[in-house]
Amino acid sequence: MLNGLRQQAIVKTGGVVEISSPELPAGATVEVIVLLESPAKHSEKPLSSFIGSVKGSFATPEEVDQFIRQERDAWEF
Repeated sequence: MLNGLRQQAIVKTGGVVEISSPELPAGATVEVIVLLESPAKHSEKPLSSFIGSVKGSFATPEEVDQFIRQERDAWEF
């Protein structure tokens, strides 16, 4: 039966990773898998620059009002 142990560690100089846990018995054979977190990529554009930039979006409240008026005018009563 396999038991899992999940820890976060900081890589030390020379690429050394140290794992310490009382759950690890001395002399046991273990398999270690290291997953390296990628640094978060920050967009240089502010979120507000995306407003109205895709199809179906509106750049201003006035455009929204105009669209709604056109849709209402197209309704048949």
